[in-house]
Formats: sequence, structure tokens, C-alpha cells
Amino acid sequence: MAERIGKEKIEREDGYLYYLGKDGRVWKSPMKSNSRGRKGAVSSERVEREEGFLYFIDKNGFVARTPMKRNKAKRGKK
Repeated sequence: MAERIGKEKIEREDGYLYYLGKDGRVWKSPMKSNSRGRKGAVSSERVEREEGFLYFIDKNGFVARTPMKRNKAKRGKK
């Protein structure tokens, strides 16, 4: 299950990709189909990242995280 981290709701626009940047803020970038869009920060809230978690914007528009499932023993074997 994902755990909600952010308190600020992100309103999404069509034609943009939303992601959590290295600075801890939510950013938007135009998709290839959106030729007139511009990249920019969307939120003023900053999220502190912890190692071992995957951060994303959930379907309700909040920043959420979930533990990454990695099996290091099988990683190199195919």
C-alpha cells in the first residue's frame, strides 16, 4: 500500500508529465504531443526523500511513496 506524504494537492493538466524532482518539489514537463507547453515547478511544498522508497503522484493528486521491492540475490542472474 502507498503512504501519502504530501499535504498539497496537485491539479493536473492534459499534455504534461508530473514527477518529483531532485529538489523535492513536484515538476511538470510537456509531453511530445504538447508543443507549446513549458517545464515548471508546480508545488511549493518540499518532500524529503528516504532511500528504499519509490515516490510518485497518486491518482488523487498527492505525493505518495511505497517501499521498493528489490531482490539483490537474483539481480545478476537470468
